[in-house]
Amino acid sequence: MFKVVLVHFNRIFVQKERVIFLLSIDLSAQTERDNYKLLIGSIIPRPIAFVTTLTNGGIINGAPFSYFNVVASNPPLLSLSIGRSNGRQKDTARNILDKKEFVIHIVDEQNVEKVNQTAAGLPCDQSEIDHVGFTPAASLKVSVPGIKESKIRIECVLEKYLELGDGEAPVCDFIIGRAVQFHIDDEIFHNGRVDPQGLAAVGRLAGHDYAKIGEIFTLERPK
Repeated sequence: MFKVVLVHFNRIFVQKERVIFLLSIDLSAQTERDNYKLLIGSIIPRPIAFVTTLTNGGIINGAPFSYFNVVASNPPLLSLSIGRSNGRQKDTARNILDKKEFVIHIVDEQNVEKVNQTAAGLPCDQSEIDHVGFTPAASLKVSVPGIKESKIRIECVLEKYLELGDGEAPVCDFIIGRAVQFHIDDEIFHNGRVDPQGLAAVGRLAGHDYAKIGEIFTLERPK
């Protein structure tokens, strides 16, 4: 026996001899946790940004975020949404707002295990980079170092910032950064294009799951 809460059937149709039941879910009638599971289970795979920032004391902070994407190419803008914990701003967001600089790294199959370890709750005066054994790499246009164990890293400066949330207390910090310098492994860059198989980026799914690139297919866009 199945129990469905806060859900009603919207329509039913048949596709390839299989009956499809479409569920209509009112997000305002669900808990935040239920909405979270629905969103991260549906919007997949999500690219992962490993972000390094610098504290006022000169400590390199590193953390992964999968609420991350491209905003525009002219100017080159990237977005990060950094959730708060019980209303408390995370170190990455606080450091970005203080320094106005950060470095984004594309997470790949070779560095994902160490990146995952940086998500541990370390004190703000302890570097995740040192904790997992990443190698700092000097940046050219920002003061924040990156890491050498990344095939692509992008130096960014803060472009826009928003506090987001339904109530009086913000629930996340929305960061838009302007990319000012790109570093890329020359073995995966050919004729101005990134080799997706060589990059071997990984995407975030729900729970503890990740996804590799997998099969690639081509579709011509209509004119």
